[in-house]
Amino acid sequence: MTSIRRWLLGWLICGLGLACLIAGIGIFSTARLEAGELFDYELRTVALSLPHNISADDVAQGRNPELHGIADDRLVIDIWDRAGRLIYHSPREPALPRFGVGFHSAEREGIRWRAFGVAQPDRFVQVSQPYSIRDDLAITLALRAIWPLALLIPVLVVIVLVVVARGLAPVRGLSHSLAARSPESLEPIAFERPMPDELRPLVDALNDLLARLNEASQAQRTFVADAAHELRTPLTALKLQIQGATGDGSLRVDAATLAKIDGRLNRLIHLAQQLLSMAREDAAREAAILPMSLRTLCETRVGDFSLLAEARSIDLGLELEQALDDHDAFTIMGDTHALAVLINNLLDNAIRHTPHGGRVDVMLRRDTDGISLTVLDSGTGIPESEIDRVCDRFYRCAGTTGHGGGLGLAIALRVAQRHHATLDVRNRAGASGLVVAVRGLRAVAATARAKDILGGMHA
Repeated sequence: MTSIRRWLLGWLICGLGLACLIAGIGIFSTARLEAGELFDYELRTVALSLPHNISADDVAQGRNPELHGIADDRLVIDIWDRAGRLIYHSPREPALPRFGVGFHSAEREGIRWRAFGVAQPDRFVQVSQPYSIRDDLAITLALRAIWPLALLIPVLVVIVLVVVARGLAPVRGLSHSLAARSPESLEPIAFERPMPDELRPLVDALNDLLARLNEASQAQRTFVADAAHELRTPLTALKLQIQGATGDGSLRVDAATLAKIDGRLNRLIHLAQQLLSMAREDAAREAAILPMSLRTLCETRVGDFSLLAEARSIDLGLELEQALDDHDAFTIMGDTHALAVLINNLLDNAIRHTPHGGRVDVMLRRDTDGISLTVLDSGTGIPESEIDRVCDRFYRCAGTTGHGGGLGLAIALRVAQRHHATLDVRNRAGASGLVVAVRGLRAVAATARAKDILGGMHA
């Protein structure tokens, strides 16, 4: 069973169809039986009401009002006198024997007959009729009796469809409610309308599961945040102590060893910082999303990374595409802190993987579906076989050097998802380097003039 709806509809429609079929057969059989009784009554009535002065022409042509319809029903009338001599027989009909008093069924020359005989003082009258005529007329009457039932079947099917659809509406509502929830939403399920008793145990079980998941998730986030916070401080202190001991001569190691120790410490400090950012991002909620200027944030972050870029002789800049005017702030609905972490991670990755003398560009662009943020670099890019995994947590591409912990793009993806945007990572076409684009950031409603400008740009 793959669908409760199909299961219910199948059984109800088939059950009602079978019930209607049985009822139709019963009505049909009853109607035929009653029609047979009516035809027997007709035979008896005709036999008892035949006038004594009946003639062959009267019977054949139906001129006598009392014999109206006899020719149409193929009634065969035979009359015998007291001596048993046949004194009358219906014209153009086969001769039949005398069957006796009352109703009789017999077969004559391959034709089944139904006959009624009555003995009168001066004669014996027998009225007969072929069963074929009786059956045809009985079937016609029976079909007239069951045609309303045939019309009732589609009406019942429609009623079943409507009733099942209305009955399963709460299940569909629950399914849509769960599908519309964001991945990080662990609030209890609530119904605006009264909940059916059959769904209440399921909803209670789901709410209990969501509560336990929320507790476990909160405990995990708290542990990661506490661990990252506790690690960052002693690691930073350890680095300062090593630098101090090296400076005053109390620690004597060769430069290569000192560089390795310093690199390991930098990587651990960076990893602790990223773990703390990831824990904060996992704990974030939609309430933190407010109108903000993405342009101002990008200008600030590009300015902060400019010294690092200059140290590596990297050309770092910000470009605006399809801006409404020179002062377009590219205002969006977003979390300033989370987007700052996203831009920091994208710029840090781009600068670290771009060789000396390279180029890193941050681009803001207005699209019909929102605002996109793109970071392009002129580094070596990522092997195509690993593109799909670069956003996994703690995943580092083969041959990667530096102090990265494999969380930068994972955090960026998490921030993009919380803003209902997409994160696209791909190698540059026709050039060396990587393109990381965040698309679909929700722009604050533009003015009519802004919409006209965008419409003209896309025309």
